[in-house]
Amino acid sequence: METVNGSHQFTIKGYSLAKGMGPGRYIQSDVFSIAGYDWAIYFYPDGKNPEDNSAYVSFFIALASDSSDIRALFELTLMDQSGKGRHKVHSHFDRTLEGGPYTLKCKGSMWGYKRFLRRTALEASDYLKDDSLVINCTVGVVRARLEVPKQFGVVLPSSDMGQGLKDLIDSEVGCDIAFQVGDETYKAHKLILAARSPVFRAQFYGPIGNNNVERIVIEDIEPSIFKAMLSFIYTDGLPDVHEITGSASASLITNMIQHLLAAADLYDLGRLKVLCEVFLCEKLNVDNVATTLALAEQHQLSELKAFCLKFVTSPGNLRAVMKSEGFKHLNQSCPSMLSELLSTVAAGDKILTSEQASKKRSLCSSVLAYDTNAARQLRRRT
Repeated sequence: METVNGSHQFTIKGYSLAKGMGPGRYIQSDVFSIAGYDWAIYFYPDGKNPEDNSAYVSFFIALASDSSDIRALFELTLMDQSGKGRHKVHSHFDRTLEGGPYTLKCKGSMWGYKRFLRRTALEASDYLKDDSLVINCTVGVVRARLEVPKQFGVVLPSSDMGQGLKDLIDSEVGCDIAFQVGDETYKAHKLILAARSPVFRAQFYGPIGNNNVERIVIEDIEPSIFKAMLSFIYTDGLPDVHEITGSASASLITNMIQHLLAAADLYDLGRLKVLCEVFLCEKLNVDNVATTLALAEQHQLSELKAFCLKFVTSPGNLRAVMKSEGFKHLNQSCPSMLSELLSTVAAGDKILTSEQASKKRSLCSSVLAYDTNAARQLRRRT
């Protein structure tokens, strides 16, 4: 058993003008709905009973729907308008009811208080402000809800769309485009490629695209990288790089993911780029961080770049990174990154001890030497 609760606030303006209406006469609120039933609040300025000689004000809540035997809990709250929170509350809620919830037999049935409050007390209280009263009504309709143990059910299987599309490309059924990548040929479906990549969409179905093309030669991507990219396009997941490379070498796998990220950028595969970035962040070490940093700079991957810079400038990492082959690659491919690296290292000095800062300044000198040498090489090229 449970209650479905709802509330309604009724503001009565011009209280002094309502006095003298006579016992049994009322002011009614708008009809409002709670738990699928209509209700209304009734205010009797001179009381509901003639016997009380207008000494009390009365408040009632009435069923306004054509329904019968509605069981409910009620609460009527005359609001303290001074802000002190000393409201006048009559409530069924949060207390034990010997007879259970109140039952409204039919439309027009009421619950409330004939002697809600003495008029003299009301008119001397903070409930009355600017000749207005505010009454808040809460109704909790009692309902039964049956809960039973589930004896049987249908198990929802996980999505197999990716596997279905993978089987489709593996079988080459319906393929209408072939890619010549080095010595390898990969077949695919133009519509699926166009749906996944804006670049393929423009190439096949754009204003200057060619939908009749049957073979395309790819010259700037390695066969294994292109195969991995096709696998993602059909499955929406990072491919099994161990299976594609045929190697368990961590450095070889990282190198492949770096190239796969570049291919994802080339074909505007946003999700694949993020998957590759996450992989590279998880596998980052002193041997691959410099090449990853160069990749992030070249493809404008700000989050990956920031992660690499933070890793390089961590205590104990910078010296080891500068000794790596990847650092030489960074110096040659992105010489401007050395200046940014130097600024990042310098910024980190502000939170170091004097001894740590001294060691870092020594490393900064080494980076600066690299930076100066890179500038000379750049001038020679130009």
